[in-house]
Amino acid sequence: MRTELFEPDVTTGELELEERHSLRRVAGLSTELTDITEVEYRQLRLERVVLVGVWTEGSVADAENSLSELAALAETAGSQVLEGLIQRRSRPDSATFIGRGKVEELRDVVISTGADTVICDGELSPSQLRNLEQQTKVKVVDRTALILDIFAQHAKSKEGKAQVELAQLQYLLPRLRGWGESLSRQGGGAGGGAGGGGVGTRGPGETKLETDRRRINHRIAKLRREIKAMRTVRQTKRSRRASSGVPAVAIAGYTNAGKSSLLNRLTSAGVLVEDALFATLDPTTRRTAAEDGRVFTLSDTVGFVRHLPHQIVEAFRSTLEEVSYADLVVHVVDGAHPDPEGQVTAVREVLGEVGADRIPELLVVNKIDAADEETMLRLKRAWPDAVFVSARSGQGIADLHAAIAQRLPRPAVDLRVLLPYDRGDLVARIHRKGQVLDTRHTEEGTELRVRVDEQLAAELEQFRV
Repeated sequence: MRTELFEPDVTTGELELEERHSLRRVAGLSTELTDITEVEYRQLRLERVVLVGVWTEGSVADAENSLSELAALAETAGSQVLEGLIQRRSRPDSATFIGRGKVEELRDVVISTGADTVICDGELSPSQLRNLEQQTKVKVVDRTALILDIFAQHAKSKEGKAQVELAQLQYLLPRLRGWGESLSRQGGGAGGGAGGGGVGTRGPGETKLETDRRRINHRIAKLRREIKAMRTVRQTKRSRRASSGVPAVAIAGYTNAGKSSLLNRLTSAGVLVEDALFATLDPTTRRTAAEDGRVFTLSDTVGFVRHLPHQIVEAFRSTLEEVSYADLVVHVVDGAHPDPEGQVTAVREVLGEVGADRIPELLVVNKIDAADEETMLRLKRAWPDAVFVSARSGQGIADLHAAIAQRLPRPAVDLRVLLPYDRGDLVARIHRKGQVLDTRHTEEGTELRVRVDEQLAAELEQFRV
C-alpha cells in the first residue's frame, strides 16, 4: 500500500488530527512461517502476529525501521508476521497504548488476518496489557517480553539460563493478574451491606496471587545468589588473565551485526553463526596473537538492541561487564542495516550503563559486501577512523588485524638481554607476555631486544647486556 509522509505543524508544534488518529500500514513486513522448533525454556507461544507501533518522534523512516526490527525479533521468536501498523501520536495512550478509538480498528485487522497475538513496539504497563487483551480478544505481548522470549530460546549455559529466568521473573512480578478467575475475591465487611457479600460469600482473599508473588520473590533471590557465585568465578578467570599480562579485547555491537563471524575470522573459534537476532548469549573467549607475536584474548559478547530491556541489562550485568574490563572494545556495526548510526548510538548507551564507555573503541563496519556504495561513502565520511570489513568474504580482515595490534597496550620496558640456550622457558615467557623486537643467535646464547612489563623486566635484569 502507499505510505504517506506526514510532518508535524511546524508553526504550532501540534500534530494534525487526522495524522494523529490514523493507523498506517507498514509495507513489506509480512513473512512466511518456516520451521518452528519448540525450546524447553520458551515461555511464550507466538505464531500469527500483528505488530503495532506508536510513532511519537523522528521521521517516518525511523518509525518504520523500528517496526521492521520488531518484525525481525518476532521472526526470530518463531512467528509469522501478518501485518504491521503504526499510529502517529504525541505520546502512547496511557490506557491502551494506541488511541482508544483505534483499538476497534486493530481488532478488525486481527479478525481479518486471523492473528492470535498482537505485539506492541514498546514496554506496556500491566493495565495497558490487560485493556488491550480485553478489547482485542487475543494475547498481547510487548517488545520487552518478546526479547526475553528470544533470550530464553537461545540461552545454553547454566549462567545464561539463570540470567534469562531472572530477567523474565523481574518482568513478570508486577504483571501478575489480580482478581482473576482462579482467585477468590475477599468479601470483607459484615452482613449484606455495601462493600461486603455477607456470611457464606467471603473467600480467603487473593491467596493464589500472594502465593505466586512469594514463590517468584523466593526464586528471584535464589537466582541472584547463583548468578553472584557464577560472577565470582568469572571475576577469578578475569583476574587470572589480567595477572598473566595478556591484553583483553572485547567484541561488542548490535545484535546480528556479525560479531561471531568476525571472532571466527580472527581466531578460527568455530562459534555458532546464525542469521538471527541474539544468536549469541554466552560469551566466548579465545586466545590469539597479533602480527608482531603479542598474545591477546578476544571475547564475543551478547548483542545489543534499541531499548534493550533494563531487566536484561541488570540480569546480564556480569556478562556485559566482560566488556568494561577489556583493554580495547571492537565495536561491530552492520553496514548493510538501514540505520547504522542508530545502531552505534544504541550500543554506546548500553556500554555506558555497564561502565565500558571509557574503554578505547575501534569501530568496525561489517557486511560491506552487502551494503550499497552510497552508504559506504556516507559512513566513511562519518567515521574516518573506522575499519571496513566483510567477515563473510574476508575483505578488510588484514586491516582489522593491523588496527587491533596498533591499539593493544604495549609493555613498558625496553631491554636487550642475552639468554643462555638452556633458558628457553624465559624466551617463551617473553613471547607470551611481551614483545620481541629483534633476535640474534650467538655462541653464548640468544640475544633479544624486547619490550616487557616491569615484573618480567626485573627477572631479566641479570641477563641484561
